[in-house]
Amino acid sequence: MKKLLVSNSILHQRGYLDHVASAATELFQGSGHIAFVPYALFDRDAYAEKAEKRFQELGMNLRSIHRAPDPKGALESADGIFIGGGNTFRLLTALYRHDLVEAIQARVADGVPYMGSSAGSIVAGPTIMTTKDMPIIQPPSFMALNLVGFQISPHYLDPDPNSTHMGETQEERILQYLEENHRTVIGLREGSFLRCDRGSAILHGPFHARVFQRESPPLEAVPGTELYQYA
Repeated sequence: MKKLLVSNSILHQRGYLDHVASAATELFQGSGHIAFVPYALFDRDAYAEKAEKRFQELGMNLRSIHRAPDPKGALESADGIFIGGGNTFRLLTALYRHDLVEAIQARVADGVPYMGSSAGSIVAGPTIMTTKDMPIIQPPSFMALNLVGFQISPHYLDPDPNSTHMGETQEERILQYLEENHRTVIGLREGSFLRCDRGSAILHGPFHARVFQRESPPLEAVPGTELYQYA
């Protein structure tokens, strides 16, 4: 059950997936056909073209399931899955609409490697309740793929002490989530990612992750930390 969960697809001053290119290549090593799930963005043709081109540059065969007559069948026949970023509500709605939630769970349980970026990482958790996205469409449920046992909050931004903005910070919103829920939340900063395999989730990248648990103060996890100890 190998999974690569990435905070962001593009890092400042770098190209699409550049900062995780080696990790993605390692994850999908030996995968002949990787299914791309582009449903988080509206222009799926442009999104698919961008992702397919990048994977081709990395020597991998990625094909978007939105072009297939049977998206579920295309995913079930693939030996790798990549779900990109965009709007999390739009993405999860499409996963339910195309009957892909259980299909993805089954493929990952069978050992097919999974990569998610941003919204694609959020849906790997139990629910999408820690997304920052606007609910532009209503999915049938907030329940997601449950590929890992904790919530993910990508693009994590620390409070800026010099900011004059009086709105809620990301940390405040996560703490509000924990007032009503018990699941651990991992705040992934830009450039960070998780390598997950067989009940293990190791933090990688240049930055710490912010770990939130109910009735406990937030803590900082350094790169190399096993995050399932907090789940």
